[in-house]
Amino acid sequence: MNSRLALDGRAIGLMLVLCAIWGMQQVVLKATAADIAPIMQIALRSGGAAVLVGLLMAWRKEPMNLKDGTLVPGLCVGLLFGLEFLLVSEGLRHTSASHMVVFLYTAPMFAALGLAWRLPAERLGALQWLGIGVAFAGLAFTFLGRDTAAAGASHMLWGDLLGLLGGMAWAATTVVVRSSALSAAPATQTLLYQLVGAFVLLLAGAFLTGQARVNLTPQVWASLAFHTLVVSFASFLVWFWLLRTYLASRLGVFSFLTPLFGVVFGAWLLSEPIELRFLLGAVAVLVGIVLVSGAGWWAALRPAGTPIK
Repeated sequence: MNSRLALDGRAIGLMLVLCAIWGMQQVVLKATAADIAPIMQIALRSGGAAVLVGLLMAWRKEPMNLKDGTLVPGLCVGLLFGLEFLLVSEGLRHTSASHMVVFLYTAPMFAALGLAWRLPAERLGALQWLGIGVAFAGLAFTFLGRDTAAAGASHMLWGDLLGLLGGMAWAATTVVVRSSALSAAPATQTLLYQLVGAFVLLLAGAFLTGQARVNLTPQVWASLAFHTLVVSFASFLVWFWLLRTYLASRLGVFSFLTPLFGVVFGAWLLSEPIELRFLLGAVAVLVGIVLVSGAGWWAALRPAGTPIK
């Protein structure tokens, strides 16, 4: 496997754009849920994006090589990717978009743990372990002690938990990509595995749960275009190229911006309330993610010869 690079200006700029896009996607899913269920919308966007990726591969004359050791991990990431968005789509039925985006984007923390276990280059330092502790404390504060007797509180708690499980599924996807033959495969091939897996799993889930009805309003068409062309095609393609080029744990340092974008967009566009307990817990989670993902930067900023405490 090729060695990964530290973050540079190109990676930083791309991550900022990706974070804004990903912070918006949960809000758009929630905003159009009355006309198309999130599970159906994600299924359709995954299928459409899979067609686009297939056409791009054909135009580039990139073969889909099933004998290069990527088939088994490819099927695995397809299943995990589908599971992630199955959890997200179901969670959005119970909780707010701002809650969902915060809990989903705990993924870098879980990915750092998984990568540290699988790859020597991704081993965690003392500061990163501290960050994981802070993030888990934030999660515990957010989940524990809620008044579940309040109207809708138990539903929101369930939706938040599904978002957290979705973050774990995303982290598992990252670990499989980075620690298998997919790490050397073209980004298009990795993405195609995931999109096809999500399309099959979520479309089946939509029909089995009675959520396949679609009311094609202009807002739904715009949402489908945004999710298919921008989110599932362009942004994911860029993301997997970044994973193959840069250290995965370093990329996560900017992922804390995605929940911030999501909370702001949710409050602005959907008028979602922001509870004090959730806000305090979310801040702790984001601080933990920054400590976990930004350890390489802190080390670079430290004067030469200064020991890590």
